Amino acid sequence: MTTAQWTRREAERRHTPAHRPLSAHPIVWYVVAGAVTTGLQELIFLGARPVLGSVASNVVAIALTTVANTEFQRRVTFAGMRPSPLKLHLQSLGTFAFYAFYGSVVLVTLQALVGSPSATLEAVVLAITSTVGGILRFVVLRWWVFTTR
Repeated sequence: MTTAQWTRREAERRHTPAHRPLSAHPIVWYVVAGAVTTGLQELIFLGARPVLGSVASNVVAIALTTVANTEFQRRVTFAGMRPSPLKLHLQSLGTFAFYAFYGSVVLVTLQALVGSPSATLEAVVLAITSTVGGILRFVVLRWWVFTTR
């Protein structure tokens, strides 16, 4: 289905009373969910970092937020689109694996370059990393998981 068809379908769906409160464009909801999730990941990371270290704290933060973020995307951002349950689970697992690996590599690289980076620097770098990964995730969610076929 083309983007134009998707947009028309979304516009038609928005005219129903049940969907008026969530009538923002899917990209808006995706960005809102991403910002909230990234903030929550940062808080979990900063809270766990003194006990677990940087890499383990990042993996824990991602594990705790990936499922909630995917469920929000299913219910709000891509509401009305029927995902394949298998694709949805594979996407969640893939998201976790991607962000855990990607964030770990970024943290190890930062530690190699800076020596002993502060928690704030690590958190900022992880937030930037999450934003870059989020763009790729939107593409995967929209054109592979939440298809209308």
